[in-house]
Amino acid sequence: MKTTAHQSSAAPSYFSAGLAARTQAADVELDGSAVAYWTYEPVQATAETRTILVIHGFRGDHHGLLRVADQLSEMRIIMPDLPGFGSSAAFVAGEHSVEQYGAFISSFMAALDLGPDTVLLGHSFGSIIASHFVAAHPGKVTPLILVNPIASPALEGPKGIMTRLAVLYYRLSARLPRRLGLALLRNPVIVRVMSEAMAKTGNRDLRRFIHGQHHAYFSAFADRESLLQSFTASVSAHVAEVAGKLTLPVLLVAGEKDEIAALPDQHHLAALLPDGELKVIPGVGHLIHYETPEPAAGFIRSFLKDHPA
Repeated sequence: MKTTAHQSSAAPSYFSAGLAARTQAADVELDGSAVAYWTYEPVQATAETRTILVIHGFRGDHHGLLRVADQLSEMRIIMPDLPGFGSSAAFVAGEHSVEQYGAFISSFMAALDLGPDTVLLGHSFGSIIASHFVAAHPGKVTPLILVNPIASPALEGPKGIMTRLAVLYYRLSARLPRRLGLALLRNPVIVRVMSEAMAKTGNRDLRRFIHGQHHAYFSAFADRESLLQSFTASVSAHVAEVAGKLTLPVLLVAGEKDEIAALPDQHHLAALLPDGELKVIPGVGHLIHYETPEPAAGFIRSFLKDHPA
């Protein structure tokens, strides 16, 4: 394992002064691929300090969950860039599927000697990866926290048409000549439209921060093929299909105005969980991690107090 420096260009006004002091960056090689990850040590370890392994969403990287990590200063938080995103290389062998990402979690936990008292947190696509991992590996982590969880099939219902258009977009981008395909995927207008659609806050400065984050990190992917594979995985699975196998305590943190993971689906998912708890944050959509990190962290903290190691 080798330690390297990774810089964040996020607006400092949206983070505490102590976050940088808590941050340690490192790389680990897993199955021939270099994986970058960041550890945020607790300001002061207590009996309630837990290690939380965070799995980010599609086309994101560790930067997206930084505001939540900042709020949980009493916790030890580990956030890798998933293979194929951010500063991590794509998988050397195998597709970028939900199952392969689950295997990555196993390898990553083994490399860092993370035991069964590790808390697993997944956001958006990360909620699919995390829930399927837990369903396939009971007892590996406890408990499970899902933020903006993908609770229903993306290709069905009212959002199905938009999802199919997105499928065509990623397939076309993968088949075009490399320069044209990358230009389409990284088109700043498309990135901005996506960002505008997801942001619900009326705070202009916060919206500017969110758009800046998306422009800075949304296009940090390894290559077009791994991106297409990851997108296909993200719309081909959901949390509800494994809900019955999630026998550990599960916290769902949902956004009232989430158009990607709609609130009625969150209530349905909560009803399917053997030991589930749903918390809804009003006025926010799919960007809880950017717009409302304080209440999200509060729900996480309370949940972990109720379910100690």
